[in-house]
Formats: sequence, structure tokens, C-alpha cells
Amino acid sequence: MLIARASEGRSFTPVPSGSHLARCYRIIDLGTQKTEWAGQVKLLQKVMFQFEVHSEDDEGNPLVTSKGEPMSISKNYTLSLGDKSQLRADLEAWRSKEFTRDELKGFELKNVLGAWCMLTVTRATGKDGKDYTNISGISPVPKTMKASLPEPHNEVGIFSISDPDMEMFDTFSDRIKQRIMDTPEWKSRNTTEDDTQIPF
Repeated sequence: MLIARASEGRSFTPVPSGSHLARCYRIIDLGTQKTEWAGQVKLLQKVMFQFEVHSEDDEGNPLVTSKGEPMSISKNYTLSLGDKSQLRADLEAWRSKEFTRDELKGFELKNVLGAWCMLTVTRATGKDGKDYTNISGISPVPKTMKASLPEPHNEVGIFSISDPDMEMFDTFSDRIKQRIMDTPEWKSRNTTEDDTQIPF
């Protein structure tokens, strides 16, 4: 169970910049990750939200992969609902309401699985000189669009390192798999008392 509290090897065509209708279909526990910001290195618990995009390009063509499936995009968060948390800011914007005190004590992320939203997607150049596609904003679906939402494509699911769904794990890109396997949570779970690896 993933609860936030207050206190890719595969090749994908990037989602173009703009506003897109999307649906959250998967949440992935990334475990404890080392992050560096403003010269400080921290170990933080991270989680990834994956969205399927149901939108069109500037010419009115559906945004789909080479397989004809909805394009996908993801965003990583620190698993926290603190005052300055990006996860909290995005969820409150998505829900169009602030969290109550009770919700801040423990909000189950599975509550947003299958939920529709509008994503603001932007392109930016990283420090490595590469271009990246980012989700810069999440908002609720306008009332005028709610009556004609498309059919969902992906099965919803949540991946937790403490109780991993290995069938789902096998669908992850090599990059995501490696990030998970490098975490202390994964290594602890898959190591016996005599330090031998448990096959999976």
C-alpha cells in the first residue's frame, strides 16, 4: 500500500507540448532514490505516476504509438504531502480542492488510479544538453468534456516494492527496473539471511 503523508530502455515518441486529456493508469513505487539539488544529496522515497494520453496533434490526428496505442507520459514525485511537496500541489490542482487535515495524515494514492485529468506538457533542455518532455501541470477535466470521455486503454495497477507484482514488473523498461533493483528496499527484500539472492 502506497500512502503519502505530510511530514527508460524502451523507445517512445515523446508527447508533444500542449494541453492533453489523459488518464492515470499506473503508479510505481520507486523506493529510496538518491537525489541532488542545489549541491545537496538526499535519499528520498520516490513514486512514479504513468498516464495514457488521449489527444490529437495540431493536424487533428490521434496521438498514438506505432502500435496504434495511446501515447504515455510519466512524472516522478517524492512520496510526501508536505507544504512544499510537488505531489501535494499537483493532486490539489487535479482535485480542485485542498487536502483536509485527516487526508494529510495518510492519503492512499490508489484513489487516483483510473482518474482523468488534463496534462500540461512542456519541453525543456536538461543540464546534459538533452531535450526532455515534462508534465508541468495537472488540472481537472472540463465539465464539457466529461460526457464524451474515450474508452480507457490500459489496465490500472499499482506496483509496491513491499509486495511486488512481478508480472507488472516485467512490463517496465530496463531503466525503471534497474532503478527499483538498486534501492535498499528491493535489495533487502530479495536477500536472505546468508546474503544469497532470491530468484524471481
